[in-house]
Amino acid sequence: MNTTDNSNGSGSTKSGRRSWFWLLILIAVALVWWFWRPPADQGRVADTEDQAIAAAIGETDPDDILVDLRDDLSDAQVAALGAKYGLHLQLVSAQSHDEQFYRAHVDPAQRDALIAALAHEGAVETAEPDAEMWKQDEGASVPPLEAGYPNDPQYKFQWHLRQIGMPEAWKLAQGDGVIVAVIDTGVAYEDYGRFHRVPDLEGVTFVKGYDFVANKPHANDDHGHGTHVAGTIAQATNNGIGVAGVAPHAIIMPLKVLGAGGSGSTAGIADAIRYAADNGAKVINMSLGGRFRSKVLERAVKYAHDKGVVVVCAAGNDGAGRVSYPAAYDGAIAVAATQFDETTTFYSNRGKEIDVAAPGGNTQVDQNNDGMQDGVLQNTIEIGNPEKDGYFAFMGTSMASPHVAGVAALIVSAGVTEPDAVEKILKESARVPAAGPNKGKADALKYGAGIIDAPAALKAARTNTGGWQLGLGLLLAGAVAAAARKRGLEVRLGPSYLGGVLLGASGLFFLPWLGSLGERASSLPLLHTLTYGFPSWDLSLLGPASHGNALFFSALVPFVLLATLYSVPRLRGLLAGFALGVAGHLLFHAAAGMVDVRWVPNVLMLDQVWLALNAAACAGLAFLSLRRS
Repeated sequence: MNTTDNSNGSGSTKSGRRSWFWLLILIAVALVWWFWRPPADQGRVADTEDQAIAAAIGETDPDDILVDLRDDLSDAQVAALGAKYGLHLQLVSAQSHDEQFYRAHVDPAQRDALIAALAHEGAVETAEPDAEMWKQDEGASVPPLEAGYPNDPQYKFQWHLRQIGMPEAWKLAQGDGVIVAVIDTGVAYEDYGRFHRVPDLEGVTFVKGYDFVANKPHANDDHGHGTHVAGTIAQATNNGIGVAGVAPHAIIMPLKVLGAGGSGSTAGIADAIRYAADNGAKVINMSLGGRFRSKVLERAVKYAHDKGVVVVCAAGNDGAGRVSYPAAYDGAIAVAATQFDETTTFYSNRGKEIDVAAPGGNTQVDQNNDGMQDGVLQNTIEIGNPEKDGYFAFMGTSMASPHVAGVAALIVSAGVTEPDAVEKILKESARVPAAGPNKGKADALKYGAGIIDAPAALKAARTNTGGWQLGLGLLLAGAVAAAARKRGLEVRLGPSYLGGVLLGASGLFFLPWLGSLGERASSLPLLHTLTYGFPSWDLSLLGPASHGNALFFSALVPFVLLATLYSVPRLRGLLAGFALGVAGHLLFHAAAGMVDVRWVPNVLMLDQVWLALNAAACAGLAFLSLRRS
């Protein structure tokens, strides 16, 4: 009887210890989720208020309406709907057929009645007036061309890059492989007819774009605004000419939605957002806006956000307490503008929808006394003349937005690809003004969370994630080793076991912060890859657009290694540690929601289920690898 009692007590003790261990794991995962949870919804202005204001300012088109139909309608059904209401439904662009997005010219007197009638049609998702939106810049100036700076001679005038900490941030990341869609007036990115690529975009990589104004594949700039914006994001840097950009190794997708006059329709902008999301963009920049709330545009922003695209928008230049659209929509990061002294500018809109602030410039002052007006300086074409280019200083929330889009590209290149996680990092790493009358404080209606801080954002993206991943891997490693010992297995927590955990969980994530030697070492391709845990090696091997590849974010590779190398006893500790490190990496991402797992439907939390199940499988494989032959 005593023996039986002792046996039952021992079993209860073991069961209790296992329960405590899994409780600790759950607590750790819950803490990770809490730390990385998406930002809370700040709330938006009600539809009725927006429609009333829009009607008052008369920004809608009196004789054009937009009709967004269900995607599954046939051409015959579309034609029948048009005939029923006497509408000639025309695709907004050659890219609009898949989403069944149409424009129709109507009698202004019948416009509102037609929209009301269409709203009751089951085949119609949205019907609304078309509206005009504008670029959000406030003019330009031309600085003298001077040499003398070691690499980019005009960088000395780019106070705006120093305000967000780019000299330190460039040492940590440069946006390698991240596609940023510039939805604007086009970009001077190619030699085509009277258009040419501006010199300081030589060496910048571009992917296929589209002109939604003229409905053609060449998205060239005939204004200058879009090229300036693209330069802030990814101007060629360290090339010995001109100026620098925030994420010089990013890839630009030029999408033209604004004409030579700087304005364009809601329809083209919404179409371009969907095009960007469907063609590999991870970040969208929209330095444009209007005061009319469009359901079509709002749904396009949500579509991109839900597909894993970070959407960054200018807050608007009315100097008013009302944020422009699309910046005010949920799923968009609304950016206010600062000047050299870190106060928000006279033109920058304010409101509860502001998320962060970034340099937008003020060409009416020279606060740093460098001999030129304090605008944002980039290489672009002369306004309205694509045959000539120069270095121009613009100001506007248009100029602030691409600073944030560039830093978002840096964060994505560091492995944080979920839009809410990117926004959370931008906000939590933002700083309060360090100078000027706002020193030490930031009015949330003007600054949002504060002025973006590129190196702080990158360190948060890498150090915090790496630390959590390694911590979870080590916690699992200790638990599995303890469980194996209780089964009578010989387990030594030696260098190979712990090294395997480090390799699988976080890699040498701390390397870039070990001084200049560590920074140089981590810039080498192989060592750069090793600064990530194994699943995130897909960043280096496949590029940021393919981050979250299911073959990497699974138990597949630990299983293959175990099946292949189990017969080598000396490698079992390394294999076990590696599997547990991968498990820690996957558990972190299951809790943090920072990556969209490729080929796993993004519904019903299937990404999290996939990651958790594969983490459990890795833990099981680790236990198996510790068994004797």
